[in-house]
Amino acid sequence: MPKFPAANYKQISRAAKKLGFYCARKTKGSHEIWRRDKDGRQTTIPNHGNEPIKRKTLASIFEDLGISAKDFTQNK
Repeated sequence: MPKFPAANYKQISRAAKKLGFYCARKTKGSHEIWRRDKDGRQTTIPNHGNEPIKRKTLASIFEDLGISAKDFTQNK
């Protein structure tokens, strides 16, 4: 089984933009709510700069975005 990818905020936000998501608002602290209007999907992406996002959090973000880890690594 291939290793789950590591990614930071910049990489995740770039992938979300390609999928049609936009930053709807910033929340308390360093988190942002990203939304896609055509189907109402949304996710929270932590903005910790270049620090990698935890894998469990990343898996949840992928699920919210509707992509797999394989799709993410191919379109990185």
